Amino acid sequence: MENGLDEVIADTVSRGLLTATLDAERAVEDTSASLVCVGTPSNPDGSVGLAHIKQVCSIIGAAIARKTGFHSVIIRSTIVPGTMESVCIPALEAASGLTAGLDFGVGYYPEFLRESTAIEDYDNPGMIVFGALDKQTFAILNLLNKDMPCDIHEVGLRTAEMVKYTSNSWRALKVTFANEIGNIAKACGLDGQLVMQLLCSDDKVNMSPYFMRPGFAFGGSCLPKDVRALQQLAKARDVKAPLLAAVLSANDAQIERAAQMVTGSGKKVVGMVGISFKPGTDDLRESPLAELASRLIASGHDVKVYDPNVSTGFARDLAQAGRGNDVVPDLRDRMVPTIEALIGTSDMILVGNRYDEIVEPLNDAMKHQTIVDLARLRPGLVSGDGYQGICW
Repeated sequence: MENGLDEVIADTVSRGLLTATLDAERAVEDTSASLVCVGTPSNPDGSVGLAHIKQVCSIIGAAIARKTGFHSVIIRSTIVPGTMESVCIPALEAASGLTAGLDFGVGYYPEFLRESTAIEDYDNPGMIVFGALDKQTFAILNLLNKDMPCDIHEVGLRTAEMVKYTSNSWRALKVTFANEIGNIAKACGLDGQLVMQLLCSDDKVNMSPYFMRPGFAFGGSCLPKDVRALQQLAKARDVKAPLLAAVLSANDAQIERAAQMVTGSGKKVVGMVGISFKPGTDDLRESPLAELASRLIASGHDVKVYDPNVSTGFARDLAQAGRGNDVVPDLRDRMVPTIEALIGTSDMILVGNRYDEIVEPLNDAMKHQTIVDLARLRPGLVSGDGYQGICW
């Protein structure tokens, strides 16, 4: 039982705000909306089990067919992206003979409640997100949440479905990461909980959304080497750390993903925007863009590079210009002085780092040139035609 639930139920029933019935048709007839909260247990192969969802949607759909007024069906159960469109809506339409979004409402409204603290989490949510097909259902969902002390996000159905899985997987990942750090810390004679408590006190970097922005691989003089060092420390202390071991593998897979996107375009002369590990520096040490350029060159591509910081370093003949530039063969000769020159001499553009001066020229270039974007030139830009974003 949830702490405080008995009192909430008793109070709500006493005020005439809660009744219970086994008659689905009556439940639909007497209300404006149905909130579906049935279980979605795993199938034997690990996929989401939808038997209960299908059954309930069919029952509600049949009841809607006999109702005279408009009714909204709002799913709260955890379902993978696309389930509303491919399973729930077809089941409702088949059972009702009506059209979703027109004759009846449909919404997806995921919950983020933890067992044993569900009431507290409901009253003080960290996030509210939902999607709907129609204005009436959006209005119901906004009314339900109008006094909640957090932002309300109206999104598409599939985005709302994905956010739920992302939230739960992120929680699982954090537990596993904390456990691995705790195990390594203990093996070093340290208090793992204190280490993680200190980490979580930093909301500027460690808890920052900057690092939670999907895009290209990480690099630089710190992150790759420090992950490797922590892996080796765990190995030396005979501590298993499979999550840490997967970090660099996953990072390399993102570099390979970008390489395949370029290769798949069929273009041979590639104009790269950025070669340093991030904008604002000429540092190429363990730059994933430098590694990507090296792989493309090795596979027969002619790679040209626009990077204002690295170019400045070369122009000043600094001894350490483009630190780590030995990864890219003949890097100095591959440098192009302006973004316009890069566009004019390349079959395609590969955006690795975003600089303000490239946005307008590349917006124009999109009309006639293939672009693979690892940095997202502007918010809201999504893949289509000759433009491909790595994660959008």
